[in-house]
Amino acid sequence: MTIGKGKRPRDTNQLAKFIVDATTGQLEIPDPDAGKNPAAVALGRLGGAKGGKARADKLSPAKRKQIAKKASAKRWGKS
Repeated sequence: MTIGKGKRPRDTNQLAKFIVDATTGQLEIPDPDAGKNPAAVALGRLGGAKGGKARADKLSPAKRKQIAKKASAKRWGKS
């Protein structure tokens, strides 16, 4: 369970208190989107969602095959 930023306490007693606080709702969880422009966040999410498909649509079948072979060679350690 990761709550907020930072590491969990290493001491057993502090870790137990951390877990109790987290499960009972006494631990304040910081909002990861605090201080960000909501419009910019939505726009970035939209671009990320359609980026790979749009790139694949632009590539020719031969180029896609070449990229796939290169990825396969890297993944499986073949030359």
